[in-house]
Amino acid sequence: MTTATPAPGPVPPMPEYTPKALRAAIAAHAPALLADFDSSWRVQIADAYDIGPVPAFMARWWGEYALARDPALDRHVADLEARAAEATDAEAARKLLEDASRIRHELRTLEPGE
Repeated sequence: MTTATPAPGPVPPMPEYTPKALRAAIAAHAPALLADFDSSWRVQIADAYDIGPVPAFMARWWGEYALARDPALDRHVADLEARAAEATDAEAARKLLEDASRIRHELRTLEPGE
């Protein structure tokens, strides 16, 4: 994941839950993610002969954008993950990763407009 550059002003709302709207929101509010989004789309979806992979693709990138659109939260999660990587106590590392995972999971449940 690429850490977003802080944007001035409030956190933008989540877009409509479509690949096109999500891509436009990423381009506008988290452009550091755009190359990875497009690359993932080409690899996972563009050459697919069915739409089966689309829900998993959307779930992943919905969460990535939800985090990147909020620079303070993005930094917080990155800090939790970095502290876990450096932890010498397995239990402390597990708790830090659980916190980061919980935040990422909650972000995936956001609705358009939130």
